Amino acid sequence: MIDEQDLQSIREERAILVAVKFPQYEKGEVEEHLAELTELAQTANAVVCRQLYQERGHPDRTYFIGRGKVEELAEMLDAEKANLVIFDDELSPAQARNLQKKLEVKVIDRTGLILDIFAQHAQTIEAKTQIELAQLNYLLPRLTRQWMHLSRQVGGIGTKGPGETQLETDRRLVRTRISRLKAKLKEIEGQQQVQRKNRDHLLRVALVGYTNAGKSTLMNALTRAGVLAEDKLFATLDTRVKRMMLDEVTPVLLSDTVGFIRKLPHQVVASFRTTLAEAREADILLHVIDASMPFIEDRIEVVHGLLKELKFREQTIIPVFNKVDMIDNPAQLQHLQHKFSEAVFISAQKQIGIAPLKKVLLNSIASQYAVEEIQLDYSKGPMEHLLHPWAAILESRHDEGRRYFKIKFHKNNHYRFDQIMKKFS
Repeated sequence: MIDEQDLQSIREERAILVAVKFPQYEKGEVEEHLAELTELAQTANAVVCRQLYQERGHPDRTYFIGRGKVEELAEMLDAEKANLVIFDDELSPAQARNLQKKLEVKVIDRTGLILDIFAQHAQTIEAKTQIELAQLNYLLPRLTRQWMHLSRQVGGIGTKGPGETQLETDRRLVRTRISRLKAKLKEIEGQQQVQRKNRDHLLRVALVGYTNAGKSTLMNALTRAGVLAEDKLFATLDTRVKRMMLDEVTPVLLSDTVGFIRKLPHQVVASFRTTLAEAREADILLHVIDASMPFIEDRIEVVHGLLKELKFREQTIIPVFNKVDMIDNPAQLQHLQHKFSEAVFISAQKQIGIAPLKKVLLNSIASQYAVEEIQLDYSKGPMEHLLHPWAAILESRHDEGRRYFKIKFHKNNHYRFDQIMKKFS
């Protein structure tokens, strides 16, 4: 009889991570990539045994790494009793098939790993639809490989979601499913557009940034939203929108969504356009940056590149360096403050710098608000309920059947002001 410990050993996926150092990488960058891949693998519940990397001018067409390194990898797998190899770069279907045949263990790449993590974390219908679409687009050219290794494996990293349900399908059925998922996402996008239109009386601020930079923690600090905020990659996949008061009379809508990461699979980028629509249409972006991490500028470039790829329009972007409490070297913090003088430095978890951040936001949006005085005929009944959804009342007084208001509102709502003036003044 198999006891629980033996059962856990059977289920456990022991992984060796593989990366290639190409000439364009800076010193220490490939080690940073492997550290991130380790965190991704652990997020997917794998046990990381060893890391292996090779310096090459370009990928090997057959194995991605050199044949000698493949032999070294095989020995490492045997020594560590590992049953999984994860490559930091995306493998072609042929490379993955060749490696799997040679090593006789499951081989996945960074894209497959990220898709697996997304499948684990997807909660809403929208997120699940987007992930299934991304997985099927990734699976389509790899159907042969999936048949080869999934027929012998049950579950595990890289096989969650549609990977378990598409084993007996052919390309025609997968393409049909992809078409249906795209239609479903289009329907969801239409519903979201209606929701956003109903909220167009408020200015919108969106949190963007590298995964695990602290966006959800910041949203909780600004709105007391109570959203999930964990110290791990891709804890948040779904868009969350909450009302936030910058001061007593200035409400805005704050949204938080999926984080970015280097080498983000293009299947995920394409599928998550619906989720990111809230951020894409925001008036201001708060770019949340983990100030405690190495290669900060590389991560900033990754986010800017993905914003461009996702066709974000020209928006005001405010850099927000988070986790300043985790910087041990004061000189490092001073260097960042000098280099990014326009940025705001905070600790969302410890509520440091929240008030200055709100002040910066207020200054940034000041030109987008109007302050007007309005006189209404009070004999037609109370009028405050007509103003509250889209305007803040700064002052009010009444005199001989008329009510005087001084109001502040977003300029997009000037038509509402004109409508009330025509009807009740």
